[in-house]
Amino acid sequence: MDVVFLDANVLFSAAYRADAGVRRLWRVKRGNLITSAYAVEEAYRNLDEAAQRERLQALLRSVRVVPEARDRRLPNTVQLPEKDRPILLAAIAAGATHLITGDVTHFGPYLGRAVEGVLILRPAQYLARRSPDR
Repeated sequence: MDVVFLDANVLFSAAYRADAGVRRLWRVKRGNLITSAYAVEEAYRNLDEAAQRERLQALLRSVRVVPEARDRRLPNTVQLPEKDRPILLAAIAAGATHLITGDVTHFGPYLGRAVEGVLILRPAQYLARRSPDR
């Protein structure tokens, strides 16, 4: 069973438009969706319309919010901006199998790679590996 950590930009994209393709993540079976309060706050902060925030709230009903990883540090081989570190650290601490992100600027060098057991992928990469029924 996959434990899929959703980055703030994935939450944002799923809530931004009701027909967003990234919402297919919510239909994948045999996967548990998780995120952190940090990611949720960032997604909410960037959504301008009440309808978007309501969509995010509805989507979060099936996403487990995990604690922040305050006492963890990234491996020396991973260089991320300060704002992105809590995302990867929370995914690692929660035992996620995957971190799904659309942030190719900062996570790009790690796409397709595992960091402390967490495979970092873009939504389309993950969905290509999983059909909605598996």
